[in-house]
Amino acid sequence: MAKQSILGRITQLLKANINSLIDQAEDPQLLLDQLVRDYTNSIAEAESAVAQTIGNLRLMEQDHAEDVAAAADWGRKALAASAKADELRTAGNAADADKFDNLARVAIGKQVSAENEAKSAEPTIASQTTVVEQLKKGLDGMRAKLSELTSKRDELVARAKTAAAQQQVHEAIGSIDLLDPTSEISRFEDKIRREEAKVLGQQELAASSLDAQFEVLEDLDAQVEIDARLAALKSGAAPKAVTAGE
Repeated sequence: MAKQSILGRITQLLKANINSLIDQAEDPQLLLDQLVRDYTNSIAEAESAVAQTIGNLRLMEQDHAEDVAAAADWGRKALAASAKADELRTAGNAADADKFDNLARVAIGKQVSAENEAKSAEPTIASQTTVVEQLKKGLDGMRAKLSELTSKRDELVARAKTAAAQQQVHEAIGSIDLLDPTSEISRFEDKIRREEAKVLGQQELAASSLDAQFEVLEDLDAQVEIDARLAALKSGAAPKAVTAGE
């Protein structure tokens, strides 16, 4: 992934209005799940690309440091060669002095070349340093967005579960209506009342049957009395007088 495409992707994701997307979504949880996946994947890709960009910058910085060090080293060598040439020339040894002056010239040439290398790399290093800082900030922003998305998704899932639980409670309460004659409690109460009515009926029936049995006994006693008196008449006995109080 090129630097510009990395920055473009990061910028696009950072500009995303999460709340607006959620408001427009038919299924917010599904959208958040997808966004979490997108951000996670994009962050992973960006981290790899940014790491490579940082690595390249560090290599350029190392090369620049080596060029700076080389320029300084060649400068010291040029100075030493020039000093030696002056010493030999003062001693009257012009030939050797010229040799050391030539060495000083070669060293100065190497110094200039190293300095030019260092200077030419500095704008690129500065530019890459800016890009790396932008990428780091962008990654931090994407991580913050991912954290926000994850929190919103977890909150939404929790709210959905709470709403479902509340709905279940509401439905359970609605199914137990004490004033509804079709409810389980009302039916149970009706059953108990029917059982109580049945017991009352059985008790009343039992009482009626007992009274009838006593009435039959009384009828039997009267018949026995009649039969006894009839038998007495047939035998010539005088009829039994009925006295007061009998």
